[in-house]
Amino acid sequence: MNQVSNDQIRQNVRSRYKEIALQEIESGSCCSPASNCCGSANDVSSKLGYSTEELTAVPDGANLGLGCGNPQAIAELTQGEVVLDLGSGGGFDCFLASRQVGETGKVIGVDMTPEMVSRARNNAVKGGFTNTDFRLGEIEHLPVSNQTVDVIISNCVINLSPDKQQVFNEAFRVLRSGGRLAISDIVTTAELPAEIKSDLDVLYTGCISGASSVDELKTMLTQSGFKDVVVEPKEESKTFIKDWVHGSKLEDYIVSAVIKGTKP
Repeated sequence: MNQVSNDQIRQNVRSRYKEIALQEIESGSCCSPASNCCGSANDVSSKLGYSTEELTAVPDGANLGLGCGNPQAIAELTQGEVVLDLGSGGGFDCFLASRQVGETGKVIGVDMTPEMVSRARNNAVKGGFTNTDFRLGEIEHLPVSNQTVDVIISNCVINLSPDKQQVFNEAFRVLRSGGRLAISDIVTTAELPAEIKSDLDVLYTGCISGASSVDELKTMLTQSGFKDVVVEPKEESKTFIKDWVHGSKLEDYIVSAVIKGTKP
């Protein structure tokens, strides 16, 4: 994919998530901004594995109902760790991680949409979260120093990148030795139809047509230097994916997956 196409994708994604950041989300849109069928953001997140306690522990407006899993459930965070969230949105996963790493830890959220960064910062002030730091930047070019992060989390964001190999290269760069990647994202289980692949405005910005296969993700992570790579599709995710775009039968082509890797 050439640079012009890459920039077009980024601009489309940025524009779509600017719209989301500036509105009050009451009718949750799942990962796909094309869908309005899933109820409130908390209803959506409950289907993704978040507990009631987690959903009530963050400021109003932090949870936008945009994920495809719960990275908190797989990251195994501990006190004092430095956590980086790729595509932090309104700060939902960052605030949950903040509670787990405590005052001696730190959570950095990176998002390429200025309006999302502003929303997250406002939410941090509103919720009294003092160990979070929200930064404007692209996940292909992280505004984070080398070897300063213990854990990287992300929730249905890397599939939006037109250069996923570069995302994983950057993740590897900022992780300390022994650091780990623990993310939720979408993977393909069958070849996507041409009409889905080409729908930039809706299906790419909605975490769908940019998805990679399990083997492709494993190859990219290995090429970046990660060891103990795991890409585990979650068949049960079809129950909510089928509602993302009515009539598309997306569940025949994509599922949510747990993706892990360790930096030696």
